[in-house]
Amino acid sequence: MPEGDTVWQAARRLDAALGGCELTRSDLRVPRLATVDLTGRTVLDVTPRGKHLLTRIEGGLTLHSHLRMEGSWRIFAPGERWRGGRSDQIRAILGTAERTAVGYRLAVLELLRTRDEHRVVGHLGPDLLGPGWDPELALRNLLQDPARPLGEALLDQRNLAGVGNIYKSEICFAVRAVPWLPVGELTDPARVVVAAKKLLEANRERTSRKVYVYGRSGQPCPRCGTGLRSTTLRDPAGSERPTYWCPHCQPNPPAHGHSGQHTN
Repeated sequence: MPEGDTVWQAARRLDAALGGCELTRSDLRVPRLATVDLTGRTVLDVTPRGKHLLTRIEGGLTLHSHLRMEGSWRIFAPGERWRGGRSDQIRAILGTAERTAVGYRLAVLELLRTRDEHRVVGHLGPDLLGPGWDPELALRNLLQDPARPLGEALLDQRNLAGVGNIYKSEICFAVRAVPWLPVGELTDPARVVVAAKKLLEANRERTSRKVYVYGRSGQPCPRCGTGLRSTTLRDPAGSERPTYWCPHCQPNPPAHGHSGQHTN
């Protein structure tokens, strides 16, 4: 599942493959970009912003993509068989003399002026893996609605950018708080911001994430051995997402319940 760390890795791979190189192939397979030809232009760089990818191209253009739940960019050498999905799932092809980048199942693909990037990423909070990381602003953003559940606040990219459903559970476990705890009731809210930064930085260089609770319902807690539990909670868009926690390390506050269904 693409989150801030995997998007950061994707940007690094794309930048290594395309950055500084002239495009010899350009095929954008979404209706509004079907006639766009970027061939002959040089890719300047590929930059991640939270869970967004910004491919900056000569002439003041930026190709903006977002992977959402199932998207991916794959890099291939000349003559290498493309792997990553069916051909009808390809949304973008950017090729150079040495490498071809293929975007599969991209939920968002749009071309805009680089000077207008703020239009697609300007609403984001501080980027956990970005050069402009501002922990104090991220903390203020999280606390601006004290009644909001912690898990939902973490998923809101306007608060801090890069946390997805996996890290929502992992961060809550790290600070020993259930995801439905109102942020105003956190005993040390600054720990949440520190844990978020630490977890994403620890995983951005790994080929597979190290997780402690996500996807491990019924397995023993790595801290105390208690069986982990799962439930579904709504994200900021109103969709139900799986959430995992330890009932011993993350005790449920007696004054607050939640609407999810437990599974052991």
